[in-house]
Amino acid sequence: MTPSPAPRVRIQTQDFDLAAEVAALRAGDARAGAVCSFVGTVRDRSDGETVAAMELEHYPGMTEKAIEAMIDEAQQRFGILGARVVHRVGPLLPLDQIMMVAVTSAHRGEAFQACEFLMDYLKTQAPFWKKESTPEGARWVDARVADDEALARWGIQAANAPG
Repeated sequence: MTPSPAPRVRIQTQDFDLAAEVAALRAGDARAGAVCSFVGTVRDRSDGETVAAMELEHYPGMTEKAIEAMIDEAQQRFGILGARVVHRVGPLLPLDQIMMVAVTSAHRGEAFQACEFLMDYLKTQAPFWKKESTPEGARWVDARVADDEALARWGIQAANAPG
């Protein structure tokens, strides 16, 4: 992978600019024939209930290290050229951007696969804690069985969802 001037992983409270992040990821790497990106946003509903706000917490240092390992795994599996993950923490409102994943590769197939792999991995394995504010009060959000199943299709077993 060609070294990128910007870090592969950033955890931050401020919003991000997807176009700027992708441009920085692609900069100077003429090998890249494909770029795939995903942006997650805050919904105003969860499990049929209204969500007024959300708050994300993490362990600084540990979270970045875990995501770096995920990117290394994606690079090994799919031969990607580069990747960038930006994830926000702190208070967020519906419509706010939560996170983004961007991947470059020589061909689109690998870029799509790696982006989806990283999303599935992040959803189940990244050490973030999410609290939603609803009309009934605040609640911590548990992992879902569907998230563990999504990761299992990559051959990775997880038991994050309450059983």
